Amino acid sequence: MPEVLPPRPVTVAAIQCPLGDDRQTNVARVLAHIEEAAKRGAQVILPPELFEGPYFCRHEDDGFVEWARPLEGNETIAKVAALCKKLGVVVPVSFFERAGHAHYNTVAMVNDQGEVMGVYRKSHIPDGPGYEEKFYFRPGDTGFRVWETRFGKVGVGICWDQWYPECARAMALLGAEVLFYPTAIGSEPHDASLDTKDPWQRVMLGHAVANVMPVVAANRIGTEEGQKFYGSSFIANHRGDKVEELDREAEGVIVHTFDLNFLHRHRAAWGFFRDRRPELYGPLATADGTLRV
Repeated sequence: MPEVLPPRPVTVAAIQCPLGDDRQTNVARVLAHIEEAAKRGAQVILPPELFEGPYFCRHEDDGFVEWARPLEGNETIAKVAALCKKLGVVVPVSFFERAGHAHYNTVAMVNDQGEVMGVYRKSHIPDGPGYEEKFYFRPGDTGFRVWETRFGKVGVGICWDQWYPECARAMALLGAEVLFYPTAIGSEPHDASLDTKDPWQRVMLGHAVANVMPVVAANRIGTEEGQKFYGSSFIANHRGDKVEELDREAEGVIVHTFDLNFLHRHRAAWGFFRDRRPELYGPLATADGTLRV
């Protein structure tokens, strides 16, 4: 019989909370939830997208550009990093980044030693009523990123990225073992009858199935200038089953443990990566599906 590797557990968490106008209050709230998650055994802990303030992208207002901060000397990242070192946890920190004259929607990956391992800049930037992100952010220039942490290989996409199977598959091909998506999503101001909560979850559950790996999504809650964020943060297993979930209103933390060695074997057994035909996927690298020679 082949040797079976012992379990390699990783415990992940998602934070769901309301976020207001005051940066210090918001950061303190998220730090408290990180501590709670760590007490419950979490090792990789995901806060929501752009948690330092309200979701300012509802409108095009150049005054909000002043909220951007550079990576270097970033006070919020420094506070999270100090807590990561104290607790021995990993946290993807979502922030509004200023880089010279450019601005990005960025995640800084902070490891359990309190070190910034690098950044991922959001690749897909939405532009629609209530989600006017193209006014504020350049499309990311980092490419998709995966970080090898002490607890496993972590891939992080940001909100709108989570709708794209290409993003999830790219992170999987780069070696990710768990996919994380910090999020700010809720009601559609132009159509009160449009509720995207279920499709939002379903597309990520599909990523879990297609890549045979867990998915963690963290959203905000509450109403900000009439836009209601619908929470529903969740953790899904490799089958696309939601193993932990918060409702649309609750503030809190969800935690779950996975065996990465079991998932490695199961992923290989399904054959999704074995049977890929990348030589046939040329249309995926075009805008309109037309191959030109």
